[in-house]
Amino acid sequence: MTTPSADRRRSLRIALALTGLSVMLGACNTTGEIVTQTVPTDYRQRHPIAVQEGRKSIVIFVGKARGGLSAEQRADVAGVARDWVREGTGSVVVDVPIETANSRAATATYQDIRSVLSSGGVPSRAIVQHPYRPEDPGLLPTIRLSYSKIAAVAGPCGLWPEDMGPNILDPGYNENQPYFNLGCASQRNLAAMIDNPADLEQPRAETPAYTARRDIAFERYRKGTTTTTTYPEADRAKLSDTGK
Repeated sequence: MTTPSADRRRSLRIALALTGLSVMLGACNTTGEIVTQTVPTDYRQRHPIAVQEGRKSIVIFVGKARGGLSAEQRADVAGVARDWVREGTGSVVVDVPIETANSRAATATYQDIRSVLSSGGVPSRAIVQHPYRPEDPGLLPTIRLSYSKIAAVAGPCGLWPEDMGPNILDPGYNENQPYFNLGCASQRNLAAMIDNPADLEQPRAETPAYTARRDIAFERYRKGTTTTTTYPEADRAKLSDTGK
């Protein structure tokens, strides 16, 4: 017969063996499934800058007693033409009001707009007229020029999923992690300042080197003369003369 203490020791060994076996089986789980997803602490990953297709537009106000563009409006339309040549990805759509008090003046202004766009490098096939009826008769109907472009965007900002104060439900509070909205405004402002969104993905090609001055220095070196530049004595300014 076995004693009660021996039975207890045997039971304890069996329990420890089963516990170790369960730990080993758990460690063999290599599926890589993430049970909980955490918000990245790096603001560049939390608020990434994305490259999307956006729209650029301007508005032209037209009175019923005047057709054609003013000098400032002509400059605005010429600016649209320059920007479209550089960044446009679609047609220039011109929304022209119809059946309004200024519809006749708007039609005459559209012809002027089309002429300015064409002279600025926009092909005639890329200028599309879109007649529309204003929904609010109390507002002055306007002509709107718009085109598609590639733009860098970030955000939206102002999202506060967690309280910034003490919150036992927030696991990141005790870990001193940044709040969710940190860095969003900086990313959004950086996206707005980017001239060419393609720079976010790849560098630009190098421009040809300026070789004119280099060739002169090489030619002087080949002849054995000094390669330094000499300036006329009259062009040299004394330090004491700069404050006069």
